[in-house]
Amino acid sequence: MIDSRLRVGLAGAGHFGRYHALKIAASGRTQLMGVYDPDLERAKTVGWEAGAPECGFDELLDMVDAMVIAAPAEAHYDLAAQAMRAGKHVLVEKPIAATLRQADELAALASERNLVLQVGHLERFSAAYQAMAGRIGAPLYIEATRIAPFKPRGTDVSVILDLMIHDLDLVLALADSEIDSVDAVGAPVASPHEDIANARLRFRNGAVATVTASRISARTERRMRIFAQDSYMAADFSARTLTVVGRMPDDESAGPPGQQPAPGLAGYGIEDVAWEDHDSLAAEHAAFVASILDGAPVLVDAAVGRRALAAALAVGESMAASRAQMEASGLIKAG
Repeated sequence: MIDSRLRVGLAGAGHFGRYHALKIAASGRTQLMGVYDPDLERAKTVGWEAGAPECGFDELLDMVDAMVIAAPAEAHYDLAAQAMRAGKHVLVEKPIAATLRQADELAALASERNLVLQVGHLERFSAAYQAMAGRIGAPLYIEATRIAPFKPRGTDVSVILDLMIHDLDLVLALADSEIDSVDAVGAPVASPHEDIANARLRFRNGAVATVTASRISARTERRMRIFAQDSYMAADFSARTLTVVGRMPDDESAGPPGQQPAPGLAGYGIEDVAWEDHDSLAAEHAAFVASILDGAPVLVDAAVGRRALAAALAVGESMAASRAQMEASGLIKAG
């Protein structure tokens, strides 16, 4: 019997790479052919757990149809470019690359060679995003908070590329407009890179978003609030709850099934929604495979990855300018 599964390799056997390996191995549509990592023992350990051998990168490219790139961020471009030049489809973790030029080159490679290039913005596949999408009109103001206790993992990049980029991607998707200006502050505390960051983004359509990220907090908290002309939505990602306040239709029966009159707000209704989490990483892999084997649209393509990277880089540039200004004024010490 011919094995019709997609042959997939993994580059990067770190904390998140291990999860990728297990998802590839568990899927009925993919076969994990091997694991590459400069740390051979780590590659062997993850490979053993997922039932695949440790391989050199070039050797792995000869064995596969597609590659999952879960290496450190600075290696994303080189590994993804090598894979696509070898004719392999690529799922690359976020951020898509280190620079916009690199992102553009990866997008061009995928287009020229008719390859699937999907970027690992995992939140797009979450039950939370699915619960939020389409429930509110054009946002006027968005407030996003993502804070967590310190963990050494992920500190090879700033908190902007580690955590904030998730919410930047969601904010960009919800605002559906180009960024006009960014004002940001932040600081390194427990690592060489920024561990706390706050950014205010103004969009060309007039919308504004405030995004806060921290990986040195005493507790974990993930919230988002969205204000539109006639509606308001508040999401608590930890509690998996969503509250939506909006104008009720003249025929109340035409509104959402769970909508009730909002106390003290004549003509408005309130809807409380809860969602059940699902395996977002498995959903991300399933979408990648469907794009390759079934011709399904790439849900998070290079353009999405580039847009999120551009926002993250703009936040970093604004943060550096703010820090220089504070150092010059004596508000903080230089260095």
